[in-house]
Amino acid sequence: MKDINIRIISGALYIFIFLAALLSSYSILLFFLILGVISTLEFCKLTKLNPYVTTALFLALYLFFSTTYFYNFQTNKYYNSLLLSFHSLSIITIFILITNLFTNKKHLKICNTHYLCAIFYITAGFIFLVQIALFSKPFNPYIILGAFIIIWVNDSFAYLVGKAFGKHKLFSSISPKKTVEGFIGGLFFSAISGLIFAQLSQTLSLGQWFILALLISVFGTIGDLIESKFKRLAKVKDSGKIMPGHGGILDRLDSIIFVAPIIYLFLRITTYVS
Repeated sequence: MKDINIRIISGALYIFIFLAALLSSYSILLFFLILGVISTLEFCKLTKLNPYVTTALFLALYLFFSTTYFYNFQTNKYYNSLLLSFHSLSIITIFILITNLFTNKKHLKICNTHYLCAIFYITAGFIFLVQIALFSKPFNPYIILGAFIIIWVNDSFAYLVGKAFGKHKLFSSISPKKTVEGFIGGLFFSAISGLIFAQLSQTLSLGQWFILALLISVFGTIGDLIESKFKRLAKVKDSGKIMPGHGGILDRLDSIIFVAPIIYLFLRITTYVS
């Protein structure tokens, strides 16, 4: 009972800080900067990377791609070309990591040095979380809020439905507790939450939120599995201990940082089409 109370308090504090960070573009930038540094350090422990070099890479790339928002660099063709190239490499990395889920190798192919993963998986995740948060001008926090809510709904109902009805393992070699029934339950309730949020937020259309919810649910689940594989290869249960009852920051954000480049791609496509 004590462990459950600690988990609830820790989770509630995390949600409160996140909601407070949504008050302005500056606070959201600082929020993801802090979480990004912690996640990078946790990733270094999992992969035995040099934490100083990796953190320096994170800070340089994060600050460059994020703070340019405040200097109107998004209209600069050279900046846009760099962002597009970085985004493309991040998407490629995502799909390489997905294919590596189905291998039994003791390392992830793209991560022989692990620095590529640190840049195009961890760092890219936080960069595109900021890009999503600052996508609407003037600053509108509802898209990033909706993405997090859908992730939380997916995780919660995947657990509840899986516990009640789960019989078929989803990916037993990586995460023995995940079930196909839980995945379907999470997907269904994520779609419902997307439709509800569309009505409440008045940001994207009903159809856009529905598709986005499905993308978040599917790729978010894959992101959780990929981080689980990193932990399995490192032979640890959690990425860290900073959140009592929950593990590390990377454990809490593995789904959202993995799906962030996908969300950003969707937003760019819908903006271009419309």
